[in-house]
Amino acid sequence: MYLEHFGLRELPFGLTPDTSFFFACSSYQEALNTLLVAARNGEGFIKIVGEVGNGKTLLCRKFIATLNHGEGAATNAIGTQDATAAGRGTAKFVTAYIPNPYLEPRSLLLALADELRVRLDPDVDQHQLLKGLTLALLNFAREGKRVLLCLDEAQAMPLESLEVLRLLSNLETEKRKLMQVVLFGQPELDERLKQNSVRQLRQRISFQYALRGLRKNELDRYLRHRLSVAGYRGETLFRRGAVAALQRVTHGTPRLVNIIAHKAMLLAYGEGRQQVLARHVRGAAADTPEARRDWAAWGWGIAVLAAALAAIGWMLLQ
Repeated sequence: MYLEHFGLRELPFGLTPDTSFFFACSSYQEALNTLLVAARNGEGFIKIVGEVGNGKTLLCRKFIATLNHGEGAATNAIGTQDATAAGRGTAKFVTAYIPNPYLEPRSLLLALADELRVRLDPDVDQHQLLKGLTLALLNFAREGKRVLLCLDEAQAMPLESLEVLRLLSNLETEKRKLMQVVLFGQPELDERLKQNSVRQLRQRISFQYALRGLRKNELDRYLRHRLSVAGYRGETLFRRGAVAALQRVTHGTPRLVNIIAHKAMLLAYGEGRQQVLARHVRGAAADTPEARRDWAAWGWGIAVLAAALAAIGWMLLQ
C-alpha cells in the first residue's frame, strides 16, 4: 500500500489492539496505574468504563502484559509512590481473559475453567463446576499465585452471570480474595450495575476509572508515536493543520483517529505527497460515518478518496 512511500515497516494505524503501539496518554496511564495498584492490593472487583473506541481492549491487554513484568509504574492521581510500588511488586498472577462475556452462568464458568486450564467434564452441573473452580483457586493460593479475571465488553453480561461471579469472588483466605475480577465495559455497564439485583456486587467495586480519549495536546504525540513504532524516520508527516482537523472530527477517540489517519495517508499517497494536509483529513472524515464531518467537504472527500484508491489500485497492478 503506502508503506514504501512513507518508509514504514508496517501500518501505523491498524485497528487490532497491539500492545507494541500502546501510547501512555494521561488517561491510559492513570487507568493502567489504577489497575496495577488495585490488583496488587488484592481488591475484589475493579471497573473500567469508556466510550466505544476509547481503547479499553488495548488497555486490558497492556494491563495483563504488565502485571508480572514490573512495567508501567508512573505518576498519576493515585500518587508516585503507590504506582511505583505497584509496578515492582513480586506477586505472581494467573490471568484469565474472556473477550465476550455474553454467556449464561454455566457457560461463563466453563469459559473461566478453560482459561485457568481446570479440567472438568463438559457435562458437569453448575454445583460441580463451582466446586472444581474453588479447588483450583485454593491450589493457586497455596502456590502463592493470585488469580485475576478480565472481562471485556462487560456491559453485555447477563445479570445472573454477574451474580455468579460475585459468589465465586466471595472465596477468600484470611489475608485476601482467591480471585479478583476486572470489568471493562461501555457506559451502559454503569446502568446495568444500578439494578437492585446486583447491588451487592456494586458495593464491592473498590476501584474504578472512566477512560477518556486523547486530549488536544496529546494527539500530535500519539500520531508521532505510532508512526515511530511502525518505522517512520522522516520529518513531520501530519502537518499542524491536519492534526487540528483530526482533533475536530474525532474528538480524540483513538479508534476514529486511527481510521481517519489511515485514510488521510492513503489520500496523500494517491497524490504522491510526503505529508498529510488538513484537506486529506477532511476528505477521509467525509468517508467515515462516525466522524464529525464538514458537510461542505462531503462530496469532495468521497470523490477524492475514490480517485486515490483507484490510482493506488492501478499502481499495484503494474
